[in-house]
Amino acid sequence: MSDIEFSRDEKDILVKKIKLYFSEELDQDIKQFDAEFLLDFFTEEVGPFFYNRGIYDAQKIVEEKLETITDGFYEIEKPTQFRR
Repeated sequence: MSDIEFSRDEKDILVKKIKLYFSEELDQDIKQFDAEFLLDFFTEEVGPFFYNRGIYDAQKIVEEKLETITDGFYEIEKPTQFRR
């Protein structure tokens, strides 16, 4: 798996969300550096769990779509004496 990386704009948005969460939910002021440090920690330590969950969910959707396509082939198959 490659590293999870955010653009500068994405990181700025995420840091603002962290700071807002700390302010509104925990009634604590968190500085820019601390919020960035916390984001880096979660990106490295927790991010892979979310990444993998996304992969599993995408894999399940693809499998379901392939099953639908396979069923569609059987639906349009013409009857013959030859059976697989």
